[in-house]
Amino acid sequence: MRFIHFAIIVLLFSSCAQSNFSKFEANYKTESLDSVPDYAQMKYWAAHPNKKDPSDSIPADIKFDYNPNQIVDVFFVYPTSYLDPKMPTGWSASLSDIKTNIYTDYSSILYQASVFNEIGRIYAPRYRQAHILSYSPSNAEDTIKALAAFELAYQDVKKSFDYYMEHYNNGRPIIIASHSQGSTHAIRLLKEYFDNKPLRKKLVAAYVVGMAIDPSIYNNLQACETPSATGCICAWRTFLDGYEPPFVQKEKFKSIVTNPLSWNKSNTSINRFSNEGAILYDFNKIKPHVAGAVNHDGVLWTTKPHFLGNFLFKSKNYHIADYNFYYVSIRHNVSERVSAFMNNEKSTSN
Repeated sequence: MRFIHFAIIVLLFSSCAQSNFSKFEANYKTESLDSVPDYAQMKYWAAHPNKKDPSDSIPADIKFDYNPNQIVDVFFVYPTSYLDPKMPTGWSASLSDIKTNIYTDYSSILYQASVFNEIGRIYAPRYRQAHILSYSPSNAEDTIKALAAFELAYQDVKKSFDYYMEHYNNGRPIIIASHSQGSTHAIRLLKEYFDNKPLRKKLVAAYVVGMAIDPSIYNNLQACETPSATGCICAWRTFLDGYEPPFVQKEKFKSIVTNPLSWNKSNTSINRFSNEGAILYDFNKIKPHVAGAVNHDGVLWTTKPHFLGNFLFKSKNYHIADYNFYYVSIRHNVSERVSAFMNNEKSTSN
């Protein structure tokens, strides 16, 4: 039943925009991927500036002057797309799993990574992600296997970031972005590479969405408190107004939570009429006034989203739509933070 319910949510919020399919090479069946990723090869990147991929997509309702020489890089770690309850390749996804790769590209890469394409070159590595059940193992033996799967996934992410830094970055400013399992790994990546490290000077911001973040794990990385703050972390987890899941109630800390409509620590309650646009099942159509945003004890609340067919949407957990609901607002905020970062760099270099 859990997977049926999840499938309904995916249909609503992660359906592929048919008009975008023709843009991308249908090479899934011709690519031969090995069991260990080699990030020197383009096929091990779900998104990359040197290939045409779904992160290049722009909703038809959004108009802007595309700049092929974007001034920052975005390193995006996608969420779990290995969902088959039969776990055909065990606790870790196979890189050659065509179904998982297609789902990755036409859900999170299209609907989430694309939010950054106005201002950044997007790099999203394929990695041997942990199966969705790794977040809820049923016994001690499965817990060990799940932890091993997460570690394998992180080592791939780390390897890809090392390759990116050595071969692609060339001193450019960086945005770290992620969702769900991707955020599990991004939290650790930020700790190892940016917190109290020289590389933090190149961090525009981190959009680490869909997972709890204990602020005490970092020495000098902090939550973003204003729309133009840089070198900081934005994070949120979206639920129905008034709902606090049991797993949140058990948390021993108050997670970082950023309001994705105000982006301001002092303005934590914004109604849906201030939301310029969400992207739901039709990637090309911006839907205004779908969801509000209220910060509440480490989570984000919204009243029930307003869209045609919302009666099918019974869940109180809006995790799948963390990016979708606030798509236009995120695009605007990324541009604002990049502008602030570049202005700061100019002022310090003069």
